[in-house]
Amino acid sequence: MTPKHAGFLRHLGSVALVGMIGLSLVAGDAAAADDTPAKQIFGKVKLPSEAAPNPIGFYAKGCMAGAVAIPTDGPTWQAMRLSRNRRWGNPAMIQLLERFSQDAVQLGWGSGILIGDISQPRGGPMITGHASHQIGLDADIWFQPKPTQPLSVQTREDMPFISMLDKSKFLTVNPARWTPTHAKLVMQAASYPQVERVFVNPAIKKKLCETWTGDRDLLGKVRPVYGHDEHFHIRMFCPPGTPSCKAQAPVASGDGCDKSLAWWFTKEPWATPKKDPNAKPVKPRFTTLSDLPKACTALLAAPAAAEQSATFGTAYVAPQPTSGDAAIQQAIHAANSDLPDSEVPIPLARPAMQ
Repeated sequence: MTPKHAGFLRHLGSVALVGMIGLSLVAGDAAAADDTPAKQIFGKVKLPSEAAPNPIGFYAKGCMAGAVAIPTDGPTWQAMRLSRNRRWGNPAMIQLLERFSQDAVQLGWGSGILIGDISQPRGGPMITGHASHQIGLDADIWFQPKPTQPLSVQTREDMPFISMLDKSKFLTVNPARWTPTHAKLVMQAASYPQVERVFVNPAIKKKLCETWTGDRDLLGKVRPVYGHDEHFHIRMFCPPGTPSCKAQAPVASGDGCDKSLAWWFTKEPWATPKKDPNAKPVKPRFTTLSDLPKACTALLAAPAAAEQSATFGTAYVAPQPTSGDAAIQQAIHAANSDLPDSEVPIPLARPAMQ
C-alpha cells in the first residue's frame, strides 16, 4: 500500500460508525417499518457515508459504510456506465482494481481494464441488475480491454457488451473471440489472495478446465454461474477486522472441473420451472430495510462524505472539463429529467486524468 493510500484510509477511519448509528436510531426505526423496496431507497442515495470503511452483512444482503469511489478515468482503467453511480466500493476493492488494471496491461490486455458495476454509494440492493454487489466487495470487469484512446462519457453509456459465447451452440465459447489472454486475465484475478471467488459463465469455466496449464488450484476459485459471458465478476474476502461482514462458505477443494461443473451442461439448470395451474397468484415481495442488517437503516441517515474527498487516488491532477464535456453532461441530464425518483441518480462525471 502506498503512503498516499494509507493516509487516505486513515482519513476515512477518523469518523466512527458507532456514533453514526446512535444519532440516527429514531429515524432508522421509522424507516425500517416502511414496506418500500430497499432498492428504491438505496438507489436514490448519491454519496457515501462519512464513516470508517465497513461492509455490513452479506454480499447479497447488506450495505456499506465509508465507501470510496474509483476515479472514472485512470492510467490503466476506465469506469463504464457512469450514470448508474455504481463505482463505489470498500477501499480494499478499489485498491485491488487499481493493481489488477496495471497487471492486466502487463499481460497484454490493451491499455487496461473497463470496470463495470462495483456498488452504490452506500451499497444495498440495486434497482436493476444484481442481487449481490451490496457491501462493496464485488466488481465486474468487461471482457473488452480499455482502448488506447479514452472513451467519452456518452460512449461509455452506449458501448455494447460482447459475449464470449457462440450463441448458435449450447454453452460453447466462441473461438474467434476467446483468446489465451482472456484466460490469463481471469486467472490473474483469481491469483490474488484477497480474492475469494471469480464468477464466469459455465462455458468459460469449461474452457479454462480444458486449456489452462498454470496453477490448477487457482481454478477452484473460478466459479460457473448464469450469465457472465460478457464480463466476469471478482469477489473479495471480508477484509480483516470487519466482524459485521458475513463471509461466504469456503470454495471446495480441487479445481472445480468435476461433477459440479458437469451439472451446468445438463437440462436441469435451464429447465422452465413447473407451475401449479391451481395455485393462487403470489404477489412478488421485494427486500425491504427490515430484511437487511439493522445498521443499514441507520447508515441511510448518516452524514454524507463529499465526492472529491471520497474518491480514491485524489492526488491525481485532473484537467478542467472542456465545453464538449459540459455538453455531454447536459444531454445526459436532459434525457433523464423525466425519470421517476426511484431511478438511479445521474452523477456529474469527473474529468479525465492526464
